[in-house]
Amino acid sequence: MAFPIKTCVACGEEFELRPGKPGFANRCPQCSEPEAEVSGKGAGDVLKTDREANAARRAAIKDRIEESPQRGGDQGRGMRP
Repeated sequence: MAFPIKTCVACGEEFELRPGKPGFANRCPQCSEPEAEVSGKGAGDVLKTDREANAARRAAIKDRIEESPQRGGDQGRGMRP
């Protein structure tokens, strides 16, 4: 089966668009490689950043709960009288 021939928008080279090709469908494999490397490295950083952000959120919520004045029997659980 013949694969469709596409022209790369970055370099103008013609290439076969094969299933499972990394990167964009309108870029040749050579021009798509830097994109794949950048996205692979960024995914780990995003996860680390998300973990740090979640830890900061948890700490802020915990501090806020500990600071809140307690009324009656709700004991700071957010229930209204």
